Amino acid sequence: MRPFFAIFFLFLLSSCFSPPERNCSDFKTGTFTFEALIGTEIETTTFVRNDSIEIDYFRGKADTSSIRWINDCEYIVKKINPKNMAEKKAVHIRILSTDNQSYTFEYGIVGGTGKEKGTAVKVK
Repeated sequence: MRPFFAIFFLFLLSSCFSPPERNCSDFKTGTFTFEALIGTEIETTTFVRNDSIEIDYFRGKADTSSIRWINDCEYIVKKINPKNMAEKKAVHIRILSTDNQSYTFEYGIVGGTGKEKGTAVKVK
C-alpha cells in the first residue's frame, strides 16, 4: 500500500508544474516596450513590429530592422542600415513564455554564446 501513496503523491506534485504558456503568434505584430538597465539607468525602447519589419525608438531616434521568423516563437533581427560593426550582427530572439500582454524572451548575437533575458509588454 505504501508504494501506491508514494506514486499518488508524485503524481499530485508533478501535476502542479505545467510548462509555461507560449502563444507566440499573439506577439508577431504590434507596438511593444522593453526596459533594460544600461549603465546605472533603466532605459525604455519602444518598437513597432509587423511580420517582416521592426522599427525601434530609443533615445529619440528611430532605427529599422528586418525580421525573419524561424518558427512561431523564434526570429532573427538584423539592422537594415547599420552604423558600425556591432550593429551589423544579427540578433536571435526566442520567446520563452507569454501572458495576456507581455512575453519573456531570450536574446543573443547569432553565433555568439552569451544570452540575455528580457520582457516586452504589448501596448497596442
